[in-house]
Amino acid sequence: MLNKNSIWKVLSALIVVAMCALYALPNIYGEDHAVQISAGRDAVVTQSMVEQVKTALAEKSITPKRIEFENDQILVRVSDSDTQLIARETLERLLGDDYFVAMNLAPDTPEWLESLGGTPMKLGLDLRGGVHFLMEVDMSEVITKSLEDAESGFRTSLRGEEIRYRGVKQVGNHIDITFRDEDALDKAKFFLRNQSRDLTFDEVGELTLRATFAESKLQEIRDNAVKQNITIIRNRVNQLGVAEPLVQKQGADRIVVQLPGIQDTARAKEILNATATLEFRMLDPKNDVRDALNGRVPPGSQIIEDQQGVPQLLEKRIMLTGSHIIDANSGVDEYGLPNVNISLDSEGGNKMSRSTRGNIGKPMATVFIEYKATGERNKEDKLIFEKEEQVISVATIRAQLGSKFQITGLDSPKEARDLALLLRAGALIAPIQIVEERTVGPSLGKENIELGTQAIVYGLLAVLAFMLVYYKAFGIVANVALVTNLVMIVGIMSMIPGATLTLPGMAGIVLTVGMAVDANVLIFERIREELRDGRSPQQAIHHGYDSAFSTILDANITTFIAGLILFAVGTGPIKGFSITLMIGIATSMFTAILVTRVIVNAVYGGKRLEKLAI
Repeated sequence: MLNKNSIWKVLSALIVVAMCALYALPNIYGEDHAVQISAGRDAVVTQSMVEQVKTALAEKSITPKRIEFENDQILVRVSDSDTQLIARETLERLLGDDYFVAMNLAPDTPEWLESLGGTPMKLGLDLRGGVHFLMEVDMSEVITKSLEDAESGFRTSLRGEEIRYRGVKQVGNHIDITFRDEDALDKAKFFLRNQSRDLTFDEVGELTLRATFAESKLQEIRDNAVKQNITIIRNRVNQLGVAEPLVQKQGADRIVVQLPGIQDTARAKEILNATATLEFRMLDPKNDVRDALNGRVPPGSQIIEDQQGVPQLLEKRIMLTGSHIIDANSGVDEYGLPNVNISLDSEGGNKMSRSTRGNIGKPMATVFIEYKATGERNKEDKLIFEKEEQVISVATIRAQLGSKFQITGLDSPKEARDLALLLRAGALIAPIQIVEERTVGPSLGKENIELGTQAIVYGLLAVLAFMLVYYKAFGIVANVALVTNLVMIVGIMSMIPGATLTLPGMAGIVLTVGMAVDANVLIFERIREELRDGRSPQQAIHHGYDSAFSTILDANITTFIAGLILFAVGTGPIKGFSITLMIGIATSMFTAILVTRVIVNAVYGGKRLEKLAI
């Protein structure tokens, strides 16, 4: 019999719509104004601090909705924005500079819905508010690092070719290599020019060869520095849990970062701006640190203090750098003390293996390096960074190390987590500094949401009225499908971790509202044609849906491809528009073809009909 529902179609429609409706629910509960407390580098947030917070707020006659302690942070939920501001000021005075106290918005989703993974849609910077950073890359440090790598490579290559030299020294933006005699100079000149095509070699002074990067190589180094920093900043943003951020190049040495929904700007700046890496070096076993402190520092060694301020004499030769780290996770060792478990790439594992093979029983130091801005600028108006080095661990090498090992000697679990986060996200190839910061307030975002919502509602009402008047009973079916389509878009946007609703995304929803009925219009007009050709109502319904399917599919596939291209090549607002467009196309096809067919079959299927209200 024509137009009878199969059980799998009914179940498919019910299950998909019910699931989307369930995950769309968190969006109706709204958000609480909240104050978030997180620890600085030398502090720890504990459960016992909750009582301190309650007492301090009670003295100001503030009654929180609730206080939560989770993930080493305290979240204080309050009733309104005025109370939120007073609470933040109160807690800042209570906790001092060792803690970050920031205003936040926390979803008010019921616990039973949270346990099922239900969360509201993530809103973009233009809707939710958030922070905009403009960051500058220190290019002088990039070139210095590249010269250091070249300097180390020269020593290794010349020793490998058994070419005798007096010294290899970096001077400014070039490297001077001094030789013992003319014969060694000639051999080195021929060898190095063939080995290092990116450098130019000129004779300067007596028995000295000067190596300088070609201009094309310098430009390549600068471009790669910005690209690599962009990749690493994106990884760090992911560690912060920000969905749909904007991270892109601006000019020759600047990067734009937009973090929608971020209220804890201090924490964001700490993570994004930190230039952290590690170096593994051997302690100098042949010389006394006391002699070095008295001014007799050996040429191949360097004094670096540990976390307690005790000087350590280390070899300048670097066994391994943090650039080979592919994963880092905090944990505890067999004594319950915090540590960081590190995994290296294959090249790093081989280097560590070769370096530790002949040093078993000797002490190895782990040096933590940060570049911090001094706030001053050089003659070229570039920021000046200060390099800070600290020995965080000295351990005796008990066995040959490979691609997996541990860093111990950390002061607290939080320090271990922060270090692991920075190393896992990647060591910036060059220091960066935030030169501009702008915050988009929630009030502006609220206005955008209200205007966007009005556009969606007005568009929806106009389409509903047209379909009801023009297609009568079948118009009601189309309207049910249209409302279902909107619920599904919201549900899917809430389910996808990386999906963010932006103002252009709301425009995409408005467009989808109009496009969603296109399929129904094609189907209903085909049914009308079949009726005019003399087919029975049941045959008209059957042929109307079957015949219009290929046209609907072709039209939506072409639009979906356009949305896919926008998503692939676009950034920020364009991505936001393309996401809602593609989701809307998929849901509109589902509701127009399957949901309306199930409803029409349930109403008209298996009945003797004289005419249709269409």
